[in-house]
Amino acid sequence: MLQFGLRLGPSPSEIVTTTPRPIPLLKKLLADPRVVLSRSRTADNAANLAPAFLEEVVGRYAGSRLGRQELDGELIADREDALWKRDAIEARRVDVAPDLARIVVAVDPPASAGARADACGIVVAGLDGTGIGYVLADRTVQGAQPSGWAERAVAAYRRFGADALVAEVNQGGEMVRTVLRQVDPGIPVTAVHATRGKYVRAEPVALLYEQGRVRHVGTFPELEDEMCDVSPSGLSSGRSPDRLDALVWALTHLMLAPRPEPRIRVL
Repeated sequence: MLQFGLRLGPSPSEIVTTTPRPIPLLKKLLADPRVVLSRSRTADNAANLAPAFLEEVVGRYAGSRLGRQELDGELIADREDALWKRDAIEARRVDVAPDLARIVVAVDPPASAGARADACGIVVAGLDGTGIGYVLADRTVQGAQPSGWAERAVAAYRRFGADALVAEVNQGGEMVRTVLRQVDPGIPVTAVHATRGKYVRAEPVALLYEQGRVRHVGTFPELEDEMCDVSPSGLSSGRSPDRLDALVWALTHLMLAPRPEPRIRVL
């Protein structure tokens, strides 16, 4: 109705202020080259807000889908053909994990280093005694040299008291093991090889989420963005889903990998 009133003057304009919910009208406005977009976060106005409000609301919702929308002014939308949906992740988010039977750190190393290189995906996950998986941390690093991402992965291993460090070796073979053991010679490295595409490897892990068998402990905005954006054609940005790949390796190792069974050897 406001647009019908823009009939006078050389350049009639209107100002729209709103929380950026992913509704068709807002998407249409954002795609219009004539629209000038200005964003403002709650943090930008913190000096004028009650400390109790900031402590309660920001402390509770920061990093979540609702917080990114209401507090940071981000337009958060699911990709229709993505493997994950944000509502499903939010529904099973928890503040703390129970006692865990196993914890692993998964590493998806980049093929090169530098600012333009893919990130090194580093994700920590655990498994409780009932078979529920918990995503504990995203320690992914961008642009680091091999020694840098190896130190970060080993630090996560020590910080969470992990049982194993799972590393994809397609992009470096024995070099991946070597660089990790240069940081900690005693670290147990489990090498995994990718024989299928990232999307196909992710499908069984997405099914674990659909079955309600995985929880996120806290919020991981960048990881969850990749999860809710990956489709058969990859990420909409065209970049590699390195955080997601590390998540897939961690949960596959904990929840989907076949376990060795005891055998009787006849002599």
